[in-house]
Amino acid sequence: MVKAKTNAARLLDQAGVRYELREYPVDEADLSAPHVAAALGLPPEQVFKTLVARGDRGGVLLAVIPANTELDLKALAAASGNKKVELVPVKEVLGLTGYIRGGVSPVGTRKPYPVYLDETADLWDFISVSAGLRGCQMLVAPEDLARVVGAQRCAIAK
Repeated sequence: MVKAKTNAARLLDQAGVRYELREYPVDEADLSAPHVAAALGLPPEQVFKTLVARGDRGGVLLAVIPANTELDLKALAAASGNKKVELVPVKEVLGLTGYIRGGVSPVGTRKPYPVYLDETADLWDFISVSAGLRGCQMLVAPEDLARVVGAQRCAIAK
């Protein structure tokens, strides 16, 4: 049972979205999304990581992609109307999002940023995304997540 609701979970509650919180043991030596998927007993294609990037024209944005993939920076640039996109340095993630590395949720960031959700999310009844802290994931329908965060679906994973 999850001990406390995160801000991301409270925002889903306010939006009337059904979701499930799942805790897992955190391994500080391995914060990778595939490790989280294994801890949850879900295929890595169903567990999505949230990456913080910055475009040369549009500024900060979030990319939500499957655990076992890499971000296609050129595809994200094209989808977001930027000429070039780069991942932000890890040291900037907390200040920009309010979340620490390994716990970045696409829901409830410090400021609202554009969200780009890899289109493979639509292959699943539910996907897993961070609930806003290490050791806790939210299982949520991709269409509900996209609606709440205003996500654009696109092919951004490789």
